[in-house]
Amino acid sequence: MRLTRVFVDGDLQAGQKLTVDGGAGNHIVRVLRSRVGDRLTVFNGRGGEHAAAIDEIRRDTVLLNVLEHRDTDRESAFDLTLAQGISRGERMDWVVQKATELGVTRIAPVFTERSVVHLDEKQAAKKVQHWRGIAVAACEQCGRNVVPVIDPPMTVYELLEKGVTGAALLLSPGASLRITDAQAGAGATVLIGPEGGLAQVEQDAALRAGFTAVRMGPRVLRTETAAVCALTLLQQKFGDL
Repeated sequence: MRLTRVFVDGDLQAGQKLTVDGGAGNHIVRVLRSRVGDRLTVFNGRGGEHAAAIDEIRRDTVLLNVLEHRDTDRESAFDLTLAQGISRGERMDWVVQKATELGVTRIAPVFTERSVVHLDEKQAAKKVQHWRGIAVAACEQCGRNVVPVIDPPMTVYELLEKGVTGAALLLSPGASLRITDAQAGAGATVLIGPEGGLAQVEQDAALRAGFTAVRMGPRVLRTETAAVCALTLLQQKFGDL
């Protein structure tokens, strides 16, 4: 039977007594209907995981005994970054969730000329925390013990000036090179536009910055579909799928 996995934002060590409350505690008690003595897995997103056992339940608060450390690694050796044009609401949330499941190392949310989402500094900070929560939940579900980094939102030009990791790939329906024919070593960054795609001036700037334009086929995909397909193809060719 698959063990419940719980993220803990803090240090973990064998022999530690740990309190889990809030949404996680409610989920363990009310949804999973766990009992004293039940086993689960805890991790802090920095690598590895610990076995744990429920020692006491107080309403929606669970007291755990942290047991042995397990050096379990489910990370892809391919260092993959998704530079995603910020899309609306649930679309962006879905991309963050699926990108995490597909093993990305980093997600860089990008403002573009055609972005319909506009955030001030305070709103952007709240969004990053929201997206990180989605990534954490995805790690709990898929078995990852390292939470991908989620950068503060930036413009396309800030991304290009900052530089990217690995092979730089620009997803463009008009490209002549297929994404499966792209060359990459130990990692890649794939840049994908929001609804409506990247403006031509942004694509031109990316090409001048060293990006290679690639496509996935003859059809134009929605931004969230394009992200999942691109990451899947890259992980299948260079990673661990």
